[in-house]
Formats: sequence, C-alpha cells, structure tokens
Amino acid sequence: VQLVESGGGLGQPGGSLRLSCAASGFTFSSYAMSWYRQAPGLERELVASISSNGYSTYYANSVKGRFTISRDNAKNTVYLQMNSLKPEDTAVYYCKGNLFSTAYWGQGTQVTVSS
Repeated sequence: VQLVESGGGLGQPGGSLRLSCAASGFTFSSYAMSWYRQAPGLERELVASISSNGYSTYYANSVKGRFTISRDNAKNTVYLQMNSLKPEDTAVYYCKGNLFSTAYWGQGTQVTVSS
C-alpha cells in the first residue's frame, strides 16, 4: 500500500498550490479520502475529506471557500486545490484513505506560504 503526496512547496500569500496524492495497493474507489495538515507544535488536523464516490465533501472552517478536494478514481488520485493561500496554511500536508477501521497515510508534503 502506498499513498504518495506531491505538489507541495513554497506558495505566495494569495496564491495557489495543487496537491496530489497517488494511491496504489488497495481498492482506491472504495475508500473515503482526506487531507490533513500538521504545523510545527500543533496537532494534526483534518482539512478536507471526500466520499468514495466523490459526491460528498467536508471542509474545515479554516479552509472553506478557499480549498477544494476532488478525486479521480480512474487515476487512483485525490487532489487538494488550495487558493487564496495564507501564511497560517503553512504545514505538512498528509493524505489519508480509510474504509471502516482500515486507514492508510501518506508520508506528507511540506507547504510553506510566505512572501
């Protein structure tokens, strides 16, 4: 099982970044997928999640209206489009797949928002 995040890096305040998470080794289309983030000294927090069929989404209040989660089950990939970036979005971003009690995590990708 692998979840590999990509697309992180340095973003400008007000700018955009798009994260991708490529999955392999499990039946991706059966799993709900989520993005979490963890800033230094803080607990890991849920940013956004999407149901297995993509019809249902959830966003943390802090990113609602700025971030969009989506998935392509044909490509076994989940995305996080991040717009109107703020310095407080700086964190390591992780993707997670879960189905009932089974959960898989990626290794994380660093996002830094700074001018």
